[in-house]
Amino acid sequence: MGKLIMWNLVTIDGFFEGKNKWELDWHEYAWGEELEHFSIEQLKSADMLIFGNVTYTGMANYWTTAEGEIANLMNSIPKVVISDTPITVVWNNTKIISHNVVEEITKLKELSAKDIYVFGSAILCDTLIKNNLFDEYRICVTPVLLGERTPLFKPQPKKLRMELLWTKTLKTGAVILCYKPL
Repeated sequence: MGKLIMWNLVTIDGFFEGKNKWELDWHEYAWGEELEHFSIEQLKSADMLIFGNVTYTGMANYWTTAEGEIANLMNSIPKVVISDTPITVVWNNTKIISHNVVEEITKLKELSAKDIYVFGSAILCDTLIKNNLFDEYRICVTPVLLGERTPLFKPQPKKLRMELLWTKTLKTGAVILCYKPL
């Protein structure tokens, strides 16, 4: 069975996007050869990518026209969009799940031989956290403060303890943290 892994970049103050949806210009403060290599290795270990509706739309708009090794991997890996509103599929290898999200993702985990990643998708991540579906949280803390923006983590009804599995410090000053829930 594959692991369900959250992968996100966040600012030091805990935000995953700027004032507007898909405002990610601050990612450049973490980006470099090391994060590129890490991204390629993660994608090579992926059986599937899962997105919420907004993240899917932004990712599809970017990756369907991008070039290079990461683009090739992003475009070839099967994708699942979690959306209860109608969505136009524009990215190859995409399936839509609109009902019974927790049950469907649980099935995907059981059938997967490799890892499944959730990128961005804070609303979807909140649902997955509340249902204890993540096996790992991989967070790249980026050396920037944005102030009041969109937080990655929403208030939770209960405390969720984590165990640190590993860290990786990048030359850019960003730090990748990998946790598993206890």
